[in-house]
Amino acid sequence: MDFNTSTVGPGEGDVDGTEDEEGPTAPPAEMLEDLAGYEGTISLGDGNVVPPPALRLGNESEQHVPPLEWRIPTVTEDVARHALYQFAASRCCYQTSPSQDMVFQDLKPLNTYRYHLETFTEVRLPEWVHVPFTGQKVDSSDYGSPPLPWDIAVKAPPMFQNHTHKVPVPHTAGVKKCHKCRGRGKYKCAKCWGKGNIKCAPCRGHGIVRNKRCLPCHGTGVIRCGPCLGRGTRTCQVCKARGWLLFYIQLTVKWVNNAFEQIADQEVGLPVTLFSKVTGQNIFVDESYQVYPVLGFPDPLIDQASYKGVQEHQQRFAGKTRILQQRQTIELIPVTQVHFQWKGRTHDYFVYGTENKVYAPHYPAKCCCTIL
Repeated sequence: MDFNTSTVGPGEGDVDGTEDEEGPTAPPAEMLEDLAGYEGTISLGDGNVVPPPALRLGNESEQHVPPLEWRIPTVTEDVARHALYQFAASRCCYQTSPSQDMVFQDLKPLNTYRYHLETFTEVRLPEWVHVPFTGQKVDSSDYGSPPLPWDIAVKAPPMFQNHTHKVPVPHTAGVKKCHKCRGRGKYKCAKCWGKGNIKCAPCRGHGIVRNKRCLPCHGTGVIRCGPCLGRGTRTCQVCKARGWLLFYIQLTVKWVNNAFEQIADQEVGLPVTLFSKVTGQNIFVDESYQVYPVLGFPDPLIDQASYKGVQEHQQRFAGKTRILQQRQTIELIPVTQVHFQWKGRTHDYFVYGTENKVYAPHYPAKCCCTIL
């Protein structure tokens, strides 16, 4: 592929055209004809995702049944009392006396579960980009055929970590005149239209303000154009005054950890949003290239959540991105409802999460604080 770059040098010739007038940003048509596999590539790459090769197929008959034995953490009276004390002490209008004087009646376990699915995907997006041409080597198709997007070796990050990497595609480069300045290295200033000066705003070009000579323009009615510093032209920042651009295809590789999460809400009395602020105990972890819905879990809501999550991710990603790994986990989130008596009345609160957080919407010892 031969590119002639000697017809017009930077700064030579006419400088008509303004900042708002640009030519095409795509590379020359002859470049596109030689790049098999990249025919649909455009600048900015929007919507130009390249589908991956056929996915490896797993055995769909595989089903995963989590172990039925695990150690369920328990909340003792001492733990429940201390948790309530910490809850009240952290609030300025709550008295701590209930935690000290209450009489326990019942500690009722209401443990629930959280299902979490992660699908680690890779997507590749080729796009035309350009840099100022400064005489660097032009790796055109004359040096060979460009490799297809999914044939380019790129080192993947650790599993389940988001990352983006950009790499030039070999043998896709070429040179063309800058579309901004049309190969001149500069262009006519759009503010002053090449004159180097503009009408003075205070005197509106008359040179006089209130029967006195206008100070900003010294009575001339014009002032120096700021954007071009009075030169009438502006240096092209696209090509950095070189006049020529080196075009090539850049491959953007994105690794994304896509998550699906659902709580087996059994209407225990806590707002579901609270569970996102605490951790649980992992009782089941399944990691593979392709996971399958959980079957046989003691809580059928988890079976349903797993089926929904796996199906949703397959529909979203299969055939559109490359699935590198999947991981599904089930957490047991400890929840205990505490019933107690204080000052002859019955009350309750919840202790939840491995952090022993407290949810007590009807705390019995609130006071009104007055800030002077």
